[in-house]
Amino acid sequence: MNNILSVDVEDWFHILELDSTPDLNQWEHMESAVDKNFGILLDEFDHANVKVTCFFLGWVAEHHPALVREAHRRGHEIASHGYAHRLIYTQSPQEFSQDIRKSKIILEDLIGQPVKGYRAPGFSITKDTPWAFDLLAKAGYQYDSSVFPASRGHGGIKDAEMRPYKVITPHGGLIEFPVTVAPILRKRMCFFGGGYLRLFPYFIIRYMSKVVNKKNRPVIFYLHPREVDPHHPRLAMGVARRFKSYINLGSTLPKLRRLIQDQKLLTFRDWLTIYSHDVLESEIHDDLSPVGSPN
Repeated sequence: MNNILSVDVEDWFHILELDSTPDLNQWEHMESAVDKNFGILLDEFDHANVKVTCFFLGWVAEHHPALVREAHRRGHEIASHGYAHRLIYTQSPQEFSQDIRKSKIILEDLIGQPVKGYRAPGFSITKDTPWAFDLLAKAGYQYDSSVFPASRGHGGIKDAEMRPYKVITPHGGLIEFPVTVAPILRKRMCFFGGGYLRLFPYFIIRYMSKVVNKKNRPVIFYLHPREVDPHHPRLAMGVARRFKSYINLGSTLPKLRRLIQDQKLLTFRDWLTIYSHDVLESEIHDDLSPVGSPN
């Protein structure tokens, strides 16, 4: 099965839920590293002739429009990461609706094409925010990748469905791509993105990706531009968060190169073109929490 590679395009100071994380009105005064680090990723993808989905933070797109245009020019899919990098469960439905619409408009104006995909900061759709699916469908999004189907610091839904499925809302259907996890000793674990990708040795990541594929599920790999730069500025944080945020930054590029070599990788858009008939067989209504029997 083909797997999916994605990048959450945000800057080094966009780490969530820290006292040291700057407020939105301070962002434009921060030293930015996203141009350099995202450029490194684009060159790596070009070298390997692989296309990825780029979930752009709307604020980044607004202040670095050339990055969006360049990624689009190189054939990558442009998708939304919201505008202000706020966890969904800290927003009202009205605030969330405004955020996802603002980001979508900015991105579509830059590339001249519809933006179909969304990923929430912190994968922050929870059992308390099922209304998010309807608001995404109402705003014109066609797929989402915001459910973390395991326990997590930013929420998570520990018994959520693990395979892609269709959510039925009053404003139409929406395909959900949960973050990829794998059951280990009755506990669901992620190996495939962010700190997990940096923490685990590559042979474990490769092995677990095969385990997931044998269950007829795609692996969704994800990373951030800051993770290819061991020398980017740091935010003040406690020991545990510092470990999670900055462990093994020097391993990201070598692992990415091996992933690209070993895996058959697509964008979300292209994966849906090939496999949408499989996803449509599973439907969940948004008046229920997005849960199902573990695979």
